[in-house]
Amino acid sequence: METKTERSGLTLAAILDTALLMAAQDGLDSLTIGEVAKRLGLSKSGVFSRVGSREALQKAVVEEYDRRFMQEVFVPAMREPRGLPRLNAIIRLWLARARDFEIRHGCIYCAGAFEFDDRDGPIRDLLIDGALRWRAALKRTIIQALDEGHLKPDTHPDQLVFELDGLFVALMREARFLRDPKAADRAWITYERLIRTLQADPPAQPTAQS
Repeated sequence: METKTERSGLTLAAILDTALLMAAQDGLDSLTIGEVAKRLGLSKSGVFSRVGSREALQKAVVEEYDRRFMQEVFVPAMREPRGLPRLNAIIRLWLARARDFEIRHGCIYCAGAFEFDDRDGPIRDLLIDGALRWRAALKRTIIQALDEGHLKPDTHPDQLVFELDGLFVALMREARFLRDPKAADRAWITYERLIRTLQADPPAQPTAQS
C-alpha cells in the first residue's frame, strides 16, 4: 500500500512530466498552475502545494530537464575513454535524445533562448547557467581529446564548442521548422566530417632497418 509520501512523490513526478512537455512544446511562458492542474485532473491548490509559485514551477521544469539530459547523455558518455571516444559518445547520445524527445516535443533551451533573450530575471539566469554548464562540459572533453593527442594541436576548444552548439540549433530548425525527417542523420554526418578535419594524424610507424 502506498504511503502519503509515496503518493505525493508520484504526483510531483506527474506534475513535472506534464509541465516539461508543455514547456518544450509551447515555451516556459505557457506554464501556469491552473493549466497543469487541469491537464492532470488536480486542484490548483494541489499543484501549488507541491511546486509553489508559477516561477517555482518554471525553475523546477528547467532543473528536471537538465537532470534528464545529464542522465541520458553525459553520465553514460563518461564511461567511455577520455578524449575523442568520449566526445563521440556525447554527440551520439545527444542526437539519440534529440530523436526521442526534442525533435518530437521541442527544446526548452532553444525556445528559451528566444523567450528570454531580452528579459532579465531568474529564469533567464537559470537557462544561461544550464547552457554554460553544457558548453563547459563539452570544452573539458575537447581539451582532454587534445591532451590525449586525438585532435590536432591547433584545434581551438571554444571554436569547436561554438560549432557543436550551433549544430544542435541547426538540427532543431531543420527537424521542427522545416520538418526534415533526415535532420538527425545529417547532423551526425556533419559532426563526423568536422571531426575528421580536426583529428590528429596517426603516429608514424617505424620503418624496418635493412
